[in-house]
Formats: sequence, C-alpha cells, structure tokens
Amino acid sequence: MLASSIPLSLLLLLLPPSSLSADVTATSDPSVRWVELHGAPLSHLLQDAGAERLYVGGVDHLYQLTSNLEVTAHVRTGPHLDSPDCLPPIVPQDCPSATPTHNYNKLLLMEVGQGAEPGSLIVCGSLYQGICDKRSLSNISQLIYQTSNPVDTQYVAANDPRVSTVGVVITVENKQEVMHLMLVGRGYTSKGPGDIPPITTRRLFPVVPPRRAFSQEEELGKLVVGSYSEYNNHFVKAVAHGDHVYFLFSRRDMWHKKEYRTYASRLCASDRSFYSYVEVPLLCQGGYNLAQGAWLGNRSGEPTLFVVMSAGQASTPVATGRSALCIYGMAELDTMLRQAQEVCYTEGGRGSSGQEEAYIEYAVSSKCLRLPKVSLSEYPCGGEHTPNPIASAVPLQATPTFTSTTQLTAVITATEAGHTIAFLGDREGRLHKVLVRPDRSGDLYGSVSVDSSTVVSADLLMDDSIYVLTYSRLSKVPVSSCERQTDCQSCLTLRDPYCGWCVLEGRCSRKHQCQRHLQSNHWLWSFEPTNRCVTVQSLQPANQSKDEQTQVTLSVVQLPVLTESESLSCVFGLLPPQPTIVMGTSITCQSPAPELLPPIPTGSDHMILPVSLRFGHVTITTGNMTFYDCGAVSRLKQSSQCLSCVSSVWSCNWCPLDQLCTHNHSCPNQHIILNQRDSLGPTSCPLVFSLQSSALVPMGLSTTVVLQGRNLDVYTDGAQYVCVVEIQGVQVNLTAAVERTPDNTHTFTCSPHQFQYAVSQLQYSAPVYLRRGERRIDASPGLRLQLYDCSAGQSDCSQCRAVPEEYGCVWCVGSSAPSCVYNLSCTSTPADTCPPPQITQVLPVSGPLEGGVLVTITGSNLGMRYQDVVGGVTVAGVQCLPQPEGYLISTRVVCELQPSGKQREGPVLVTVGTTPPGRSTQIFTYQDPQLLDLVPDKGPVSGGTRLTIRGRQLLTGQSSDLSAFLGPRPCYIVEEVNDTQLVCQTGSSSRTGGVTVRVLFGKAERTVPNVTFRYLDDPVITDAVPAESFYAGGRVIMVMGRNLDVVQQPIISVWVEPVEVQRVKRRRRLALLMAKQQLVFNSSMTTVSERCSVLSSSQMTCPTPTVAPEVKVKGVWFQLDNVRVHYETIKGKSFTYYPNPEFFPLNREAPDSPYRFKPGGVIAVEGQDLTRAMSRQEVTARLGDQECEVKTLDNTHLYCEPPEIQPMSVDNSNELPSLKVFMGNLQVNLGLVQYDSDSLLSPVPLAAQIGLGAGAAVIILSVLVVILMYRRKSKQALRDYKKVLLQLETLEINVGDQCRKEFTDLMTEMMDLSSDVGGPGLPLLDYRTYAERVFFPGQQTAPLSRQLDLPESRRQTVEQGLQQLNNLLNNRLFLTRFIHTLEAQQGFSQRDRGYVASLLTMALHDKLEYFTEVMKSLLQDLVQQYVAKNPKLMLRRTETVVEKMLTNWMSICLYSFLKEVAGEPLYMLYRAIKYQVDKGPVDAVTGKAKRTLNDSHLLREDIDYCAMTLTVLVKNGVEVQPCPVKVLDTDTITQVKDKILDQVYRGAPFSQRPAADSLDLEWRSGQAGHLTLSDDDVTAVVQGRWKRINTLQHYKVPDGATVALIPRSQSSGGVGVNQVFQTGEKTPMLEGEEEEGLRLWHLVKSSEDPEIPKHRKSSMRERERAKAIPEIYLTRLLSMKGTLQKFVDDVFVAILNTKRPPPIAVRFFFDFLDDMAEKHGIDDPETVHIWKTNSLPLRFWVNILKNPQFVLDVQVTDSIDAVLSVIAQTFIDSCTTSEHKVGRDSPVNKLLYAREIPRYKQLVERYYSDIHSAASGCYQEMNSTLTELSGSFASEMNNLVALHELYKYINKYYDQIIMSLEEDSSGQKMQLAYRLQQVAALVENKVTDL
Repeated sequence: MLASSIPLSLLLLLLPPSSLSADVTATSDPSVRWVELHGAPLSHLLQDAGAERLYVGGVDHLYQLTSNLEVTAHVRTGPHLDSPDCLPPIVPQDCPSATPTHNYNKLLLMEVGQGAEPGSLIVCGSLYQGICDKRSLSNISQLIYQTSNPVDTQYVAANDPRVSTVGVVITVENKQEVMHLMLVGRGYTSKGPGDIPPITTRRLFPVVPPRRAFSQEEELGKLVVGSYSEYNNHFVKAVAHGDHVYFLFSRRDMWHKKEYRTYASRLCASDRSFYSYVEVPLLCQGGYNLAQGAWLGNRSGEPTLFVVMSAGQASTPVATGRSALCIYGMAELDTMLRQAQEVCYTEGGRGSSGQEEAYIEYAVSSKCLRLPKVSLSEYPCGGEHTPNPIASAVPLQATPTFTSTTQLTAVITATEAGHTIAFLGDREGRLHKVLVRPDRSGDLYGSVSVDSSTVVSADLLMDDSIYVLTYSRLSKVPVSSCERQTDCQSCLTLRDPYCGWCVLEGRCSRKHQCQRHLQSNHWLWSFEPTNRCVTVQSLQPANQSKDEQTQVTLSVVQLPVLTESESLSCVFGLLPPQPTIVMGTSITCQSPAPELLPPIPTGSDHMILPVSLRFGHVTITTGNMTFYDCGAVSRLKQSSQCLSCVSSVWSCNWCPLDQLCTHNHSCPNQHIILNQRDSLGPTSCPLVFSLQSSALVPMGLSTTVVLQGRNLDVYTDGAQYVCVVEIQGVQVNLTAAVERTPDNTHTFTCSPHQFQYAVSQLQYSAPVYLRRGERRIDASPGLRLQLYDCSAGQSDCSQCRAVPEEYGCVWCVGSSAPSCVYNLSCTSTPADTCPPPQITQVLPVSGPLEGGVLVTITGSNLGMRYQDVVGGVTVAGVQCLPQPEGYLISTRVVCELQPSGKQREGPVLVTVGTTPPGRSTQIFTYQDPQLLDLVPDKGPVSGGTRLTIRGRQLLTGQSSDLSAFLGPRPCYIVEEVNDTQLVCQTGSSSRTGGVTVRVLFGKAERTVPNVTFRYLDDPVITDAVPAESFYAGGRVIMVMGRNLDVVQQPIISVWVEPVEVQRVKRRRRLALLMAKQQLVFNSSMTTVSERCSVLSSSQMTCPTPTVAPEVKVKGVWFQLDNVRVHYETIKGKSFTYYPNPEFFPLNREAPDSPYRFKPGGVIAVEGQDLTRAMSRQEVTARLGDQECEVKTLDNTHLYCEPPEIQPMSVDNSNELPSLKVFMGNLQVNLGLVQYDSDSLLSPVPLAAQIGLGAGAAVIILSVLVVILMYRRKSKQALRDYKKVLLQLETLEINVGDQCRKEFTDLMTEMMDLSSDVGGPGLPLLDYRTYAERVFFPGQQTAPLSRQLDLPESRRQTVEQGLQQLNNLLNNRLFLTRFIHTLEAQQGFSQRDRGYVASLLTMALHDKLEYFTEVMKSLLQDLVQQYVAKNPKLMLRRTETVVEKMLTNWMSICLYSFLKEVAGEPLYMLYRAIKYQVDKGPVDAVTGKAKRTLNDSHLLREDIDYCAMTLTVLVKNGVEVQPCPVKVLDTDTITQVKDKILDQVYRGAPFSQRPAADSLDLEWRSGQAGHLTLSDDDVTAVVQGRWKRINTLQHYKVPDGATVALIPRSQSSGGVGVNQVFQTGEKTPMLEGEEEEGLRLWHLVKSSEDPEIPKHRKSSMRERERAKAIPEIYLTRLLSMKGTLQKFVDDVFVAILNTKRPPPIAVRFFFDFLDDMAEKHGIDDPETVHIWKTNSLPLRFWVNILKNPQFVLDVQVTDSIDAVLSVIAQTFIDSCTTSEHKVGRDSPVNKLLYAREIPRYKQLVERYYSDIHSAASGCYQEMNSTLTELSGSFASEMNNLVALHELYKYINKYYDQIIMSLEEDSSGQKMQLAYRLQQVAALVENKVTDL
C-alpha cells in the first residue's frame, strides 16, 4: 500500500528499521502525511471523533484507520457478479447480462448506539441495486447486518457509479419509541428499478420482523414525483440541523428556463409524510450554478451553509473549471423556505406584488391554496390538507466569497480566534485556505498541493488536522504550519490567520497557546499587515576592537512590557548571558572580555557577533556587533602593510619600527603613524614609490634596475637593502646601493642582472620591491618590471617592425634564419624594408558588378599597419577599399569591393610601400547574377511558404552576403544556395497584396522581373469530416474552408505520446511542476504527418497518418505553412483514433480452403467495428484483378457484389483470386474465392425442372404408400418432416443468392431511412390516437374524441350525476357487481362487453392502481371458472369484460415500450415490406401482388412490367425542385400518385399528407403541353363488360418523363375515380362503374382468379390446390421471405428480448399468473405457458403486428396487410407449445417459416423463463409506474363521455343492477342501490335522449 509513485530506493530510506508501520509516508512537504489505499477512486471518508477512528470507502475496498493513518482493518466488497438490469440475488442463468462488476461505495454513515445496542457503520454500494450493510464501528470486518435476499424496498443507493447518493441518519421519537432513520437522496438511474423516489426514508432501528433494515416503508415517507427522469436531482449533501433535515442538490429547472441550478430543500425531521417538503434555488452570482460540495459550519457565531459551486458548461450539468465559494446563512435560508411555505399555504403561491413566488414542484397533482393565515404557525410541518411539495420561485442570493479558475470540489470550515477559515479542495489535488471576513469577502492566504492532478473528494474532515481524500490516497494535512516557523519574521510572513508570534515564548503559535496573548506586543498576529517583529534599531558602538571591552547600548522597537520582578539578558554569540539595564526602549550591557571572544576567521580582519536579547531561554530579538583585528589587516596585505593599516575602515594605527598594526594610539618603540581618520597616515608610510630606470627590460641582456623611496629615515639600524624581483614564483635578490637625495627621498640602484622567463609571449610583468633586513618596505601598488622577448609571436618582417619603437625590436636577416630580435642582439645590419606581400587565400572569388561585398585577403607581410595598405589593394584591376576593423597586421586585409561597370576577372594585388605588389593565385570574377522566376507566386500572410527563386550566377559573393526580401520583409534562406536556385521561407506580413521579390548580393540588388509574390488571406478551415480514424490511417478527411489553395504544402499532423511516457507520467506526479514550463512540446512527444492534396480553394483532402496502437494520441492539427489549425478549434470536438476493425476470413471453418461462391449473388464479409471509423463509400474491395462492388456496410457485415465471371488472380503463387478489402491504409486479405462451375453450365429447362419435380413427387408418394403399409406412422411423420425441410432448404439455397442481392438493395434503401428514424423520423401516434384505435377498433367516432352532447340547462345536473357515478365506480363492490350483472344478461353481446370494458378503462384511467386491483380480482374469478372446466382455454378469446380490460391494460402499460423499443423495428419492417411489395406489380382491384409472403395474395400471372423513373416537380416554397421517383409502367395513376406522395412526404406521418384523390397527376411534355392523367377517362379500354383501369403504359408515358401533382379542380370531379384503397378497407370498390354494369380490371380479371369462394369448395379440392403450388411460386415467396428476414428477426427480438429488463407490466402480470397457478395447484407448465401466451403475445403483440396503424401513423394496404398476416401467424405459431411439424399438406406460410419457428419458440420460452426467475417483488415498482401513467395520460381521456356511455348500459339493465346491489349485504350497508338511484335521478330527469 506504499505510494506507488516513489522509487524503490527512496522507499527503503523511508522504511524504519525492522518496522512494518511504514504505510504512512511523508511527502516533500514534511507536515503532510499520507497513506496509499486500494480502491481508487476513493469516494467517502467518515470520522468517529470520539474513538479517533477513520473509515474510507472506495471501489471494492473499505478501510478502517487510526487518526495517524495506520490501517487497522480492511474489507473487500467486490467485484461480484451483477448487472444493473437484474434484481438480486443474481443467478447467472437468469441474468445473462451479469458480469463481474465493481462495487463503488455510495454511502458511508455512522449510526450511534441506542441503549445496549452498539453503534454501527452503514455501508451502501452500487452492487445489487444499491443495498446496504451494517458493520461494527470498532472492527469493520464484523458484519452486524447483511441481507442475502433483498426485496425491492431495500434498494437504497444508485446502481450507477456516476449517479450521486447522499444520506443522513436521524433519531426521532415516535409513540414513546426511539427510532433511527436514514434519509437518502439519490439521482435517477436508467437501469434497474426506475421507481425509487429522489428522497426516501429508511428504517435503521428498531427492526422487528417482518420489518427489514433499510426498507422503504409506506409509513416512513418519500418524495413522490411525477417523472423520475425529468426530476433527476444530482445530490451533493444531506445534513440535519435543529429540527430539520436539509438536502442540497442541482438539477434542471423544470418550472422556469430549463437551465441547471442548485437547490436547498428542507424537511421536518419528525415529518413522516413529507408534507413539510419545501425547496429554494440558491443563486451564486457570476453564473456559478452547480453545487460541487458543501459544509454546514459557523460564521460569526451563526450557523452557515458554505457551498462550492461551478459554472455549468452551456445548458448542461457538466461543471467547468470556473468555480466559487458562496455562503448562505441558515437563518436566511429558513426565512426563505418559510416564506415559500406561507405564500403557498395562504396566498395561492403569489406574493404581495402578484408575482408567482411559490409553486408545486415534481409534477404532482397538488396546487398552492388560500388557507387561513395561521396555517403555517399551526402546521409548521404541514398536514394532509396543506399543499406539497413546495418550491420557491425566488432564489436565495449570495455574492462569491472566493473564486477560482480550477474547479473547486470540497469545502470545510473552522473558527480560529473568532475568525472563520474555509479550506477548499480542487480538481488538481490542492487545498486552498481562505479567511472569510465578516462582510463575507474572502482572502486566499495559502494553498497546499496534497496529491497533484487528482480530484479532492467532497468528504473533507477535520480535527487538529484536515483529512483529505483523493484518487487513491488519504492525506493528513495540518491546519497551519505555525510550529514550523522558528523565527518571528517567517512567522509573520506566513500571513496565516491561525498563527502569530508569541514574543516571550519565542514561538509561532495559535493565539490561545500564547499565555499573555491578551497583553499588547506579546502575541503578534501574522495576518495583521501592520504587525512587526521586536527589532534592534541600533547598537552603540556598532564596532570595536576585539582587544577592548566596553558598554553596549541597544535601542529596541515594540518591546513587550515585563513585570518588575522579570528581567532581560543579552548574549554575544555563544557566550554566557550578561545582565542588562532596561531604560524604556534602551537596553545597556557589557561587551565580552577579549579572551572570551572566538577567533577571527582566516582571511578576514573582522567578525560579526550576534547580540541577542533574552527572556529566560527565549531570544526576543537579535542585533549584530562587529569586532575587528588590526593585526590581521596588515597581515592580509604583505606588499603594503603600512598603507593598508592606516587606510583601513577600522581605527588601526601603524608602528613602523615594530612592523605592527594596532588599535592603540601608542607603539612599543615610540614612532607611530596614525589612521587616515586621525591624520595624513598614508603619506607618512615608508614606501618605494617608483622606478627611476625604464620599466621595459629586454630578455637575455644585462640590465640595471633603479628604485626610488621616501620616508625611510625612520629606520636607523644598519641593516642592508636588497632589491627583489619575482619571476614566475622565483625571487631574484639583487644587492642595492642607497643614495639619498636633497628632497628627502632615497635612490636604490640594484646590481645588474640578465633576466630570463620561459613564456612564449612578447612581454611578462614581474613585481619588484625593496627589503631592509627582514622588513619588507611598502611598494606602490602596480610597481612592476615589464620583461619582453622580441622573437615571441613576431613571425615576419612586417609584424616585427610593427612592434612599438621603445621595445627596440628589429628584423635581423643576418642569422641562419631571419627573425625578430632586440636591436643590440642583432649581429648584422637590420632590414630597413620588408619583403613584398604574399597572398595565400582570397574569399570570395566572385562578386557583383556593383561591388559592395567584402573580400578577405589572407597572407603575410601585408603591411605593418592599416595605413600601409590603404589604396594598395586591387581586385581584378578595380580598386578595393580596405576596412580598418578587419585588418590584422601583416596577415589579413578586408576590403570592400568597388563597382566594375562590366563583367571582368583577374587576380588580387596588394602593394605595401615601394615593394613589388603581392599577387593571388586565385582569379576573382565580377559577375552579373540574374533572377529568372519564382515558385510559388502566392502564400498566406502568416508566412511559412517555401519560395524557390531560380536564376543564373546566384553564387556571387559569399552565402553570408546573400539576403532575400519580399518587399521590406526578409525571406529566410533555408537551404544551401547553388548557382541556379535559392530557397527561402517567407515571413509573416501585416497585409495582403503583391510584393516584389528582391535578392541582395552584398549591396547589389536584383529583383525577379515581371513577377510579384502575392500575400493572400490565411487559409481558414470551417469543417473537417469525418472526425475519427483507426490506427492504420489512410482515411481521407475532407477539409472544407477558404483560401486553402494559398498553401503550397498543407500537412495533417498527429501528436502522439508513447505508452511508457504515460506510465512514467502517472508514477511521477511531481514531474508535473517541471512539465508546466515545457507544456507546448514535450521531448517525449513525437508527431506523425501526411501531406494533404488541395482540390480547390475551398476543399482539400488529407489522409490520416498511421499511428502505432501502443501510443496515445494527444492532438491532431493541420499545418498550412505557418498557419496551424488544431482540430478541436474547427467544430469544438476532438479527433479520435480507434483500434483497427477486425475482419474474419471468408471461410472461417477452414481459412486455408477457398470460399465457394455462386455467381450472381453477393459475398458477405463478417467482422467487428467495421463502421466505427469508416463508411461504405470509403471502402473498396477487390477480387483478384477486378473490383467487388461494395453494396452495404454495417458494424459487423460488408456485402460486396463480385463480377459475374471469376476474375484473374494477381498473385502468381495461386490461380484463384483472393478477396482483399481496403480501408484507408488498412489492407486485409480474406482468403481465396472459387466460383461454382456448375452454375456456369446452361440452365436446366423449365420442362425438365417440372419433370424432375413430378418424378420426385411420384417417388415420395410411393415411399409414403410403402410406409403406410408398414404402419410406421411415427417414423413416417418424422421422415416426411425432414424431407419437406430438406426440400425447403434446397429451395432456399437456390433463391439465397437472389435474396442476398435483394437484401443488399433493400439495406441500401433502409440505411437512408434509418437515418430519418430514431428521432422525429418515427411517425409514432400520440397516446390519445393510439388508445382510441386499441380501445375502440373500427369505430368511426370513438368516445375519446366526442364531447358531452347536452342542453346547457341540464349540463350541470347531469355532470353532477356523472361525478357521483364516478364515485360509485371507485367502489370495488359496486364495480364488480355491475360487471357480473351485465355479463349475466342475455342481450349483452360480445361487442357490448368490449365496449363497456373500454369505457371503464377510460373512466378509471386516472386511477390505474385501482383499475389494476379490480382487474386482478375479476381475473381471479375467471381463473376459478376455468380451473373447474378446462384451464387451458382461459384468455383464449375476448369473451368477457375483464379480458378486454386486460387488453386495454396491457396497451396502456406497453405504450412507452412501443415508443422506446419496439416502435422502430416495427416501422422498419413496415417500410421494408412496403418497399419490396412496391418493387413489383400490385393489382389495384384484387390487391394481389407479385412480391408477397401470402400465397392467396400472390399475383401468379407473368405480367410484363418495366421499372421507370419519373421526374416529379415539387414546389418547395417559391422554388420548384425536380425529384426522381421510381414507379412501374403497369402502375395505375392512383398507384403512381401514392408512390410520388411516399417519396415527396418521406419523413411525414401519413395523416399529414394530402390524399391522392385530392390531387391530379399532370404529365408535362414538350409538344403536348400539360396532360392530366387519371385512372378512368374517355380513353379507357372497354372490352365487353370489362373496363381496364388506365396505367402509365396506357398513356405511353416514357421513362424519365416529367410530371407534377397539382390540386384537383372542382369541375373535374364529375367522373372522379375513387381512391382504390382507404386505410383499413379490405374490399376495394369502384361503385360508379359497377352500377353501369361494367367490371373494372387492372392486371388480371377477377373471374379468372383461380381462387373460388371457400364455401363453394370441397376440402379435398382445397388440399389438392395447396399441394399443387408450383415451385416457381414458392420460390417467389421464399425470395420475399429471405429479403425481409432481418427485419422480422429484429421485431421478434425487440419484443422478446430479456437483455434489457422486460416491461414492468409484463413481469407483474406473469408473476400474477404464476401465483394463480400455484394457488390453484396447477403444476402443468404448459397451462401457464398458454395463459401467458394468451395474455401478452396473442392478446397484444399479434394485434400490433397485424395492425401497425394502431401504433404508427402509416397506411396499411391490402398487399401489405397480407404480408403482415403471415408474419403475425408465424408469431402465433412461435408462442404455441405444440410440436411444429410440416408436411406437404401444411399451409404455405407454415412451410415458409418452418426452419425459423423452432428458433422463435426458444426465444419465447427463454423470455418466459427469464421473467419467471427475475420477477420477485415488483409490486411496489408496478404501483409507482401505474401512478406515473395515471398522471401522464389521464388528461387525454374524456371522462364524462365515458361515464355517460356507461350510464346508457345502467339505464338499459337498471332493474337487474338495482336488484343485484340490494341482494348483497355489504351493498346494503354501503347503500349502493340508493346511491345509484340518486345518480339516475340526476342524470335521467327530463333527458330526452335517454
């Protein structure tokens, strides 16, 4: 558990010897101790202050620690097998979604002990729907309470780690019983039980069975809300204060602006019904709207709520870094809450100004009232009659006390010496310390980094230290570091309100720790800026000789007052204390005796000793005193002892005879020279002051040195003088002859000497001085001999002669080699002139005609001085002007080239004096460089464009002479220049426009002729899509913008960080401080780039760079020359890299074997994450050397259509082609493909196929006869079944490829559609219409849309009567009697039963819980009846009122499931069917279609038809846009209009489209003008009694023709063709024609239809026809089935999927059926299966499948209805328990789905068993759901109309109902008959229509 970020070596240092308590580690700040714990992120911290224990909750771990951070107990709480979708206990078989899940600690609270009951630690986690445990406070390993089988009332915390949960434990007295309760606030979770209110009360103690701990009992209270998801409170804190409990949370303001804000709410602690609930918004000015942490503390003695708030990101609950501390007084908060209560109780929610000040929140059916004024004082905690829950519309405001740019996450406060101090934690692991002023302003006085870069948890705790919980650490931070400050100055500079300097105790302490803190100047508060330490202002004397002892006086400021008996002492350094005399602020004491002083440091002439004032052992203040040593002054300066002594800053005097520097004013031997401060000391010192001879001494020549001295008469003894010269550390002693001069000076002539030194330089400086005996005479500073050597460094004649004359150096040519020597050493005659100059090198060797470049000439004898070469240099015959600053004697001349006027070349000549000129061997050329052109000629104003300037002779001069300019701005040369081109990079420009391009060769300027470089506006990127790629890269990003073509070479770059660096980063948190300085580009970061291609000024494409999977992508940007555009800045979202998609080989079973492919189909490639960063358009697939056209791509499949003929292989090693898929840079080889050769043979003729079929049929019949003869019936059935299946399979394989092709085509169409669906694209009916269609199917004016039709005079009375009837219906006895009585009547038909059930549903819609109870009780009666007869028949039909009630109940409860889950796949199925049916001809009269699943609706005739595309003109506002629509030439005009409307109004619900018969179709042709087309007109073809409906073929409308839909004119309605199909109409009629005796036909004449009405047929004929379905038709049906298969599967899976929790109503009702079976002893699982099937799939889902128009706003035509019937029948077959076997006699739809039905059956069975195993204790959840549904949709129901309709039945069977009520004894007691008579009197009185 040691800190993982510390290196091992450091750990070893931290470990104490043989100790195991090293878990606690000290950080670099030694006062912060911390312990590293498992379970990150740690979430909760709790303190048991009395026992000094700490508890920490994290992920899967729970810790108990001492206050010194030593772990005393540790418990693992996870991971365990769980799923938020399942209810505990978890059984893996019943919960397939269960996985090992981490347990996040959600609550950690302490329950105090009660009597003998010990206290406990309450621990709630996120597992098992948030259940809780109780653990021992002294040892958390001991469990006090844990449930193994929790019920739904025991789910406490949120099951989602991200959803907040808070709690508070309170103790209340209830009926002389002490109760411990826990109030819990939790956010909404989308998974698991969705009915747990935001605030609930839980029982903790006492728990007497059957009560359970943590259970949410009805009598304990909860906050009831209308919509859990809308009121998703994010709780921050729960606290108990006084008699109330407060909750702090944030959520969206549902009442006002829908913005997120923070609220404080309050409840009376004693209020078990939540009548007292009231909340108020908290406003923290500056836009800080989301609370992050809170603390209830004190400020100036008043209880105060401290809240840290963050500003939300736009209108989201996401907190930004901008945050603040806001402070709210509890008294102010309570006042606001009381005000809201009072206004809502007595003023109807409106304040004195009439504005709404309070309202009812949480979407419940209460409202503010006008109760008596005393209501609040009489009912401070509310009552049954008071409105609740109340919300204040007026916020409680506060100004921020402290603001921060880093998100604050936690707060805790303390009071110190009357000051309030807040400690704030932030996201970066820092703790900020803020002093809160009385005016609520704040001063930040310190910040401590506790755990860098991790979030400080909201749970801060405090005793003498602050306990801070971060990601994986618990740290103990001292509240202040007073005691660490050892002196007053550091204490006061702390500016810490906790600290002050305690003067007489000499320590930095808290105020109460300083004994005399009440007296002035005794405790100096560090936060007071005016406070200063006790200081010594001055010392007298400030310095003295170490050999003296004197009185020292100290002047002290801010001295604390002492009592008379107390005294101070002063201490010099470390010497013993001395007594003092205190006089006001002056203190006098004696300096120490000289012998006690410490020695003066070597190399110094003084020392500074501190002088301390002490009180006892405490130093109050310190000054400094200097002690000097005169002896040391002279010792430190041997060359001039006297001078240094008397010139010293100390009072030192010199004794020359004693060679002594002393502080005394007298010497042992009389003579004394006083200090300069007392006399002219320095001028009196004996001194050698100058050299009389020359200071220049040549080497190797005997020389005499003469010195001059003064003041030497003081020496009277006869000692000898000696001259001393020091050469390289060696002393040369020369005897000196003395001569005295008249002006009282002395001359010393030293004996001659030949000086030598071994240094190769011209001269050497040697010190010289005089000695008399042992005494050294002072010499003037700087008295030296200059020894020199002529030959050193003078290598040629010019250099030698350039040495100054006084040195006497000459160029001597006589010796073996000419050299530079001293003139007296030259044996021959010295040279008067030097040899001619020699030139060794010239640079450069070319220059421009204009000159202006510098030419450097190196060589020898190039003159003795600069003037020698002036005018003597020519370059190629042209004067070159030498430059003084570049000249070096003899060796170098730098001259400026002059203009030549023309191109020329020649040597360089240098002439010095009269000697012949020196000539260079190199030839210099004058050139005329030319610039020809530049590329590119434009670039962005930000620069960065690489310009290539082409020309001739560009290497003129040196490269340093070359410079390029764009107008006035430099262009930086970036590459080596050659003779023909120069490359430079442009700088930025302040404006756009053309600039000339110039190149300077020295001072010669050339411009590029006729070309300017144009600075254009910087490129701007406005969009770049897509925003994701996978690691392989190569995905093309389409970049849109402006001026993109300005850039020469745009680049896309990715900034990546290796994984090792990330690991190191995590380990080394401290490195963050260093990283801050170099955040822009870290050395460990690398970039990968790709070049982009510019398509136009507004478009470019960039392939994404390849990124290794082991790196982390840190950023993506576009580099456009100098313009850098980060991807995040374009659209505000970042670019994401994903792992590469995974492809599976085509032949997964045997990857090495080729995949067999039948030509004409498609190849399906499987994989994973195929569309995560790729779209269909970007993928290419190649089969061998040809393309395999990609048709469809989804997340797991790619469908591609290969060529008809097998392509060639591109791989020489194999003949077969391989399939390769290309996605960007990713290339995947999926294996070899082999075309099936048999398909290449000629197809089998139809006659042969029929012959084979017939032969096969004969053989099968023969076999059947034999089998019958052997009477092997069981085996016969099995073989027949298998054989039929085999035939079906063969047929399906044959149509499989066709299906795949159709499916691919359909998927392409549907993918366009699915982008519309999901949001507003799903045309779902509103609840009212849905209910109308389900409750009252087939009724034109259902009661839902009618109003109560009554004369006004009667309305009030009748409504009163109906209201009383409503009350009667709410009596369960009346309602059940009423229903049973009606059902007993002969005339009460089945239709009446359904109608009454639906009316009751309407009337009781606002009381669904009651409705459900009544329904259950009636169902129990029904079960009783059927158990006696045949239980399997129950609920098979809707024969009773209760069965229709059940249908309606299911419809109400499953509406949201339809809306959220099943609606979309159902709509997709409907669209897929419609699309497929419309692709083939559909007969407008019979409704038969070529493409269908229903054999009876199959258009068997071969109709020749062609697909066409019409161009429809659609008016869009003012603009007319062409829209292509696919139709068939055989379509009738109405069918064409329908298809056009389908296309034009693609996204619109059907009811919002214009009707086809309200529009005319107009064909617009160039010559014929406008022709109106219709189904029937004068051109219609009539043959005998048959008239054919007009089609496009009839009008000869060509492919691509232009048509328009125009509103139908009234006059043309004479012959009007009826719209062929209306919704729900099953028999198309064209009445007008029928009357005339003509029969209409479209594709087939109905009499020719082989299908004869069934009553005319014998069953034998029917069976034979079923057998004789030609296989060609079955193939058609199978093709349609294969194409639709995915969509059928999707619907079935959506309905029967248990991965998401099944609807609560289904679980509840199935649970009820299981209970009924158990109660009646029915143990046959088949019976219960039948009940469930009859109650849900057959009662509800089949109805929806057959009639999608009940749920969706669509039109279901006969041809679609026929297909849906087959699918619905398949669903019915899937739900039956009987064995599903097919034979040749089986209906075709059963044959069609024979292979799928067993799979669907498994789905159904698993669905039932999963619900059975999971449905425990969902009654409460069901009730909450019903309450919510009652509130949601009750307003849609027309209650009074339903009651009025019901009354008609009461009126019809009035006597029987009255009799039934009077027979019942309970009914008599309740006077039910009388109450009904009252109703009758009110409703029926003079009502004519009854």
